[in-house]
Amino acid sequence: MQSIQISQLFVLIVEPSTTQQRIVSGWLEDMGVRQINVVAGGEDALQQMRATPPDLVISAMHLPGMTGTDLVQLMRNDPELADIPFMLVSSETSYRYLEPLRQAGVIAILPKPFTPEQLQKSLYATLDFLEPNQLHLGDHTPDEIRVLLVDDMHTSRRFMRQILEKMGIVHVQEAENGMQARELIDREYFDLIITDYYMPEMDGGELIDYIRNESSQGGVPILMVTSASDRSRLAAIEQNGVAAVFDKPFDVDTLRRIVEQTLS
Repeated sequence: MQSIQISQLFVLIVEPSTTQQRIVSGWLEDMGVRQINVVAGGEDALQQMRATPPDLVISAMHLPGMTGTDLVQLMRNDPELADIPFMLVSSETSYRYLEPLRQAGVIAILPKPFTPEQLQKSLYATLDFLEPNQLHLGDHTPDEIRVLLVDDMHTSRRFMRQILEKMGIVHVQEAENGMQARELIDREYFDLIITDYYMPEMDGGELIDYIRNESSQGGVPILMVTSASDRSRLAAIEQNGVAAVFDKPFDVDTLRRIVEQTLS
């Protein structure tokens, strides 16, 4: 049971439009958020975050002097700011802008225009990230579970590892691609493998094929978390024995429930 509530969140809005500032602030207040700061640009946001770290940053894409993508990358590369949840509000559809955000482990990407219901759902997703419910695994405890996390993006692995550790899973190995994962699988036993799809040297599809057909751990549960958009290819992968495929960004509570169902 979560102890943190929406009313306790401290939210930083990064938005150059005064109209959009009023809309988002007003909706947050209607939902019970009491601590809201507003800045217009990325540099002001970074300065504000370093002075008083927020629980959540809600940012537009196009800011004075930088983009929302630039802002989240600067945050992820700063040890003091790296773990702050980030939400984008934008009508941007460009892969060039959005893919780095998905890989950086954002809470949500809301389109413009968006609804209060979408915003509220993202606030609850923030609570789930800050304080996810512990896993309930029947006869097992989370600290007994060994997980292999496979993703070529350090920020994605960091984000996922945070979530797993908050759920009580402490034994997490990491690999940057399928080839590294293959070497670990040949040496160690895992209870669960979580992998991305697009990776150099050996992608997620090739890794799953190796695990199922050549490794000594052919029955290990596998989850795929990816920003890949080829649904027919992902559907074929899911038929090859993947327990679930999650989009980036994904819902933390849904991940927890799938992990419980897979490992219980």
